Amino acid sequence: MSPDLYFALTLIVKMAITAGFVLAATVTAERAGPLIGGLVATLPLGAGPVYVFLALDHGAHFIAQSAINSLAINTVNVIFALVYALLAQKRPLYVSQPIALAVWFALAWVVHDVHWTVLGASLLNVGVIGTSVALSHRLRNVPIPRVHARWTDLALRATLVALLVGITVTTSFRIGPSGSGILAVFPIILISVQIILHRRVGGKPSAAVMANGIIGLIGFACACVMLHFTAEPFGAAIGLSLALATSIGWGLFVFAMRKRGIGL
Repeated sequence: MSPDLYFALTLIVKMAITAGFVLAATVTAERAGPLIGGLVATLPLGAGPVYVFLALDHGAHFIAQSAINSLAINTVNVIFALVYALLAQKRPLYVSQPIALAVWFALAWVVHDVHWTVLGASLLNVGVIGTSVALSHRLRNVPIPRVHARWTDLALRATLVALLVGITVTTSFRIGPSGSGILAVFPIILISVQIILHRRVGGKPSAAVMANGIIGLIGFACACVMLHFTAEPFGAAIGLSLALATSIGWGLFVFAMRKRGIGL
């Protein structure tokens, strides 16, 4: 088999597997309310498979370095979710999402031009997330009507996620660990959830998922730190597993605290 054909076939498999994971997760999220929806939507369901494929192609050192920029860009995802949540209270999807995306691209450009350290990116997360949690607190508790996913919605999500995987994997050889770390955490799941929920149940319920998602992104930040420090000494497989466990563990902790009436 020629190298080009092998690459094309493996890329298709990677895109299909990732899309399948994301579909299963987002359908569950839409039926579980804004808290569970926000926590599930911010699990590394899109970035995780991309990182697995990057590890297979480039090794542990590459993903350990990429995790630093993913940690920094996590703050941009937090701001993206916050801007959308605030605008969606009174604005339609075609206004609130493009503005939030414009903010994302502008800030991502700035992040890409900075040489980040783990400490610097971590401090940035503390400041941005702390401010965003305070600003979005009043937006979280909005009930979501029962949503039944249509096949067109599922196809949209699958296509968006598959395209992200395809673009990241094919360009990672050119953009290096810094660019790959940013592209891997492009908020494709948040975007797809916004498109589907806003159109079908309104801006405020969709915004509630994003507001809760800001809490979930704390877990993603911790997962990036875990990946950076464990990928090289313990191997990519263990590092990625520990990062995933960190993100899931944070989500379970937040859910348990909310069940006890302790807000975060």
